[in-house]
Amino acid sequence: MEIYVVKSGDTVDSIAESHGIAVSSVIYNNQLVYPYPLAVGQALLLSSGETAAPSYPAWVNGYAYPFIQQSTLNETLPYLSSLSVFSYGFTTDGELVPPTLDDSFMISAALMEGVRPVLTLTPFGTDGNFNNLLITAVVNDQTAKENLLANLLDTVQRKNFQGVDIDFEYIRPEDRIAFADFVADVRNLLSPYGYHVSVALAPKTSDTQEGLLYEGKDYGLLGEAADSVLLMTYEWGYTYGPPMAVAPVNKVRQVVEYAVTRIAPSKIDLGIPNYGYDWTLPFVQGSSRATTVSNQEAVRIAIEAGVPIQFDEVAMSPFFQYEKDGQLHEVWFEDVRSYQAKFSLLPEYGLRGMGYWQIMRFFRPNWLLLADTFQIQRP
Repeated sequence: MEIYVVKSGDTVDSIAESHGIAVSSVIYNNQLVYPYPLAVGQALLLSSGETAAPSYPAWVNGYAYPFIQQSTLNETLPYLSSLSVFSYGFTTDGELVPPTLDDSFMISAALMEGVRPVLTLTPFGTDGNFNNLLITAVVNDQTAKENLLANLLDTVQRKNFQGVDIDFEYIRPEDRIAFADFVADVRNLLSPYGYHVSVALAPKTSDTQEGLLYEGKDYGLLGEAADSVLLMTYEWGYTYGPPMAVAPVNKVRQVVEYAVTRIAPSKIDLGIPNYGYDWTLPFVQGSSRATTVSNQEAVRIAIEAGVPIQFDEVAMSPFFQYEKDGQLHEVWFEDVRSYQAKFSLLPEYGLRGMGYWQIMRFFRPNWLLLADTFQIQRP
């Protein structure tokens, strides 16, 4: 595959002709919509000819909610190693709370494709937000913990899951060791049955990093406790923060460099975002709120506004500004250039693979580039 950045005056036809490829290939690879307008600075993925099969093996996980469209799921599964169903909650006494919507179609589709379906366990409260009091209640109470463990095993076996992903956030610092012990307990219970246990980690860069998101996650202990870990290397640019790249590769690299000093690289998956944000300017801390956009939607906004897409060479991320209804906006998103930069970290550091948050919107250029870069592993 080749990445081409659109220049002024380019058309789909002229790009295809100059590269000796079919117009239909350019359209298909990049999910272009008739009449196929382009933005200056837009990155396109071109099929440049036959290449050697990729040699670096990578585990590829994707998170998805049970309201994912069947067509999106079907198109994505061929590129996945595992599918994490988001999510199962629990009560303070260890009762498991399933998703509101039926997830059986996701599990069946994954198994038919040879992909590992994974139960994602989260401490969501009744308000739909992470509740660290739920974590405290269960990891420190043996009876509640044993009940949750029994319910996990029963649900995994009954619903044909093949693993559990533990995604606990805002863990209190005093629960750091108890949480790591809980992850080890889950693994010790499920491992004899052949089930894989992973844990999601906030993007730390040191042992002493302050903040509720970080202090309860001990990289060393959790790396030992779980079969694999996911570095949640995204959300630098987020809904309530100032405009910036969602996953700037310079920041992502800092997390990886720390992680490999505490966890075996062969256990580490790199978190990758499949979305961007649209901010209104000026940004006002405490009142501004960005809107989530898909990568395709971001490009459409640039095209409709008639503005060029720029590329930050430090963050390795595309962005642009536009005006609508008298209001200035700034958009940061992902394209094949930003994905290629993140992909390069896997062989550089010997990482196990990657995990996408999330796969609810199908972005074909990413998956084609991934399949061209890695040998996708299967259970």
